[in-house]
Amino acid sequence: MSNSDTAAVAAKPPAAGGKSTVANALGMLRRLEWRVQHAVQNTLIGEYKSIFRGRGMEFDQVVHYEFGDDIRDIDWNVTAKLGEPYRKKFVEERELTLLLIFEDSLSLQFGSGRRTKREALMEIAGLLMLLASNNRDHIGIIHAQPGSCKLFHPVRGHRQIMQTAAEFLARPAPPLSDSRPLDVPWKFVSHAAPVHSILVWLGDFPPRASPDGWLVTRQRYQPIGIRVEDTWERSLPEGKPLAAYDPASNRLVVLDPSSHAHQQGHREWQAERDSTFKRLFPSAMDRLVVTPDESSIEALVRFFHGHMRAKTR
Repeated sequence: MSNSDTAAVAAKPPAAGGKSTVANALGMLRRLEWRVQHAVQNTLIGEYKSIFRGRGMEFDQVVHYEFGDDIRDIDWNVTAKLGEPYRKKFVEERELTLLLIFEDSLSLQFGSGRRTKREALMEIAGLLMLLASNNRDHIGIIHAQPGSCKLFHPVRGHRQIMQTAAEFLARPAPPLSDSRPLDVPWKFVSHAAPVHSILVWLGDFPPRASPDGWLVTRQRYQPIGIRVEDTWERSLPEGKPLAAYDPASNRLVVLDPSSHAHQQGHREWQAERDSTFKRLFPSAMDRLVVTPDESSIEALVRFFHGHMRAKTR
């Protein structure tokens, strides 16, 4: 078995078509929105605003520091003079745009557990859109599939964002028979949103070269990469050899955890994959790896906490 065989395997073929509806997608968004509002809304919304408010902030005045305010805004000179904490208050000069790039590769239709990598990544995308809506940001989406690309122009407002999110989440998975390469218009991406917008790239990130113009795109935006990784991709399943379905090649493969060649091939592929992800996003603050079976909310909380810790050091 080659390295590509171990790159993405599933215990069984996914259901044909992978069809959804806008109504079903809206239902999923409503459930996700309820979880945000009743679980960790303050954490998610507050840290999203703190991390992603970005540049383009204009100083307004100095005010008393209150519990929960961003400690990075404390004015230490004023605090030392007056003997009590004060912070700088800012007003935004611009509106924030969140641009999502979703690479819907065949390998995302893999799942050794209760759901596929695609389902997990779609939920992360839906949650980010809900956060953007709560923060009154613009949200745009580029949905790349084999041989095609769908652009959702940036919109603002809860109703418009929910409708756009539902239409995106309802788009079916690409057919497993489609062997064409993913089609991401990177030249367009570099001018699809204002400078200093947040660019979130969601995908599988297999070993590959950097896209043309990626360095310019990374400098223009605040880039974040979100990769989904199944348990079987971290380590081959233990036990006897088993037949598994590989959506990337649309065929059955045999996994033999006792085979030295299989284990070595898996380690080499995993190292190449990690190297690709780190090359695209050199800063650890800008990389998030999630698993299909973990909570998307908990994954983003972990990411935001890491971002905050790194920025306050």
